Amino acid sequence: MKAYEHSVLLDTQKCTGCTTCLRHCPTEAIRIKNGHAVIDSERCIDCGACIRYCPSKAKKAVCSKLSDMDRFKYKIALPAPTLYGQFDNLDDVDHVLSGLKKIGFDDVYEVSKAAELVSAYTRLYLQTEGVRKPAISSACPVILRLVALRFPSLSEHIIHMLPPMEIAAKHARERALKAHPELSPEDIGVCFISPCPAKASYVKGGFAGYKSAIDEVVSISDIYFLLISKMKKDEEPEMLSESGRIGIGWARSGGEATAIFNEDYLAADGIENVIHVLDQVENGNIPPLEFIELNACTGGCVGGVLTMQNPFIAKAMLQSLRRYLPVSQNSLPKDTAYIPAEYLFEDLPEYNPISRLGNTIAESMRIMADIHNLKETLPGIDCGSCGAPTCRAFAEDVVKNLASIDDCHLLKVWPKKEAKD
Repeated sequence: MKAYEHSVLLDTQKCTGCTTCLRHCPTEAIRIKNGHAVIDSERCIDCGACIRYCPSKAKKAVCSKLSDMDRFKYKIALPAPTLYGQFDNLDDVDHVLSGLKKIGFDDVYEVSKAAELVSAYTRLYLQTEGVRKPAISSACPVILRLVALRFPSLSEHIIHMLPPMEIAAKHARERALKAHPELSPEDIGVCFISPCPAKASYVKGGFAGYKSAIDEVVSISDIYFLLISKMKKDEEPEMLSESGRIGIGWARSGGEATAIFNEDYLAADGIENVIHVLDQVENGNIPPLEFIELNACTGGCVGGVLTMQNPFIAKAMLQSLRRYLPVSQNSLPKDTAYIPAEYLFEDLPEYNPISRLGNTIAESMRIMADIHNLKETLPGIDCGSCGAPTCRAFAEDVVKNLASIDDCHLLKVWPKKEAKD
């Protein structure tokens, strides 16, 4: 499998070594070393929490530039439905879609259109015998990596459905080749306009054995002002939109879940809430459910760190836009009984769970005991001055020879504690 390529990076020149990111990272992927943060690439899930909370703006998301699409003869834009919620007083998404063509794209294919098709096939998926319930949505790449690293026992609950952006990319390419037979597949470039860095990582690294059909990922924040300059309310836009309430609703938390037309669902957003839900599912402490939608960002994709608008305002704007739309403009034929192979992926990526301490059970138990014993001698106040987020994480670092016990500066002045037998 191709190495996972991250899109959240650190600018050491800006980092002051404060512990803000340390305290907000959901997988404890950050340490403070030599006066600045260090990101453990094996633990990072590209959720963007460090970008959101860093007071020094030392964390950044790395996406493509719009100019990276210049190498293609025919350029297709895939706008995430979140994009529609970024503009004040927008009353027609066609203004946005027309604007994308004005800034250099030859065609636009709405991810919200593909989302309606994915929703329809998800309803069929949930009716399939043998599906593990509750089925967990595979739309958010942060959740997929979080489950693999921190909740590997829940991997069988993940729905093996490709995200809407991938379905949109495939259909957009097919449409372009059909409309322009003079083009070769290599002439066509597909650009996803993303609200979050995790989508960029997904495209760069692929997904297990699957290679993304998207060529470049551009952030909403990078394209926002280009669009503003081209969107003229006094001009009649092209009629390009092919999606309804269901597709546009995917931008907010609960939009995907309500589209399954089943009351036995749960939708959670915000990484801390998501972890709490996964803990409960893993422990069996949750009522019977058919489907769980999880979004790492607060409010859903509208809360992505690459957006421009406040997520709650964006959510209200999307709600206003959806008011006069049909429920869906994309449905399956009535006799549909199977999900096409192009909508599914085979295998989940394999990672070493962060809870795995050794290569064998005996080794893991020995290391766990050493960590516990060392932790009992530490102050236990999780101050972060050692460079680790918690005393438990620091104890693990010391046992693994990734840190020295001398890094705990409080031990010299804190009342001596003895390890418990």
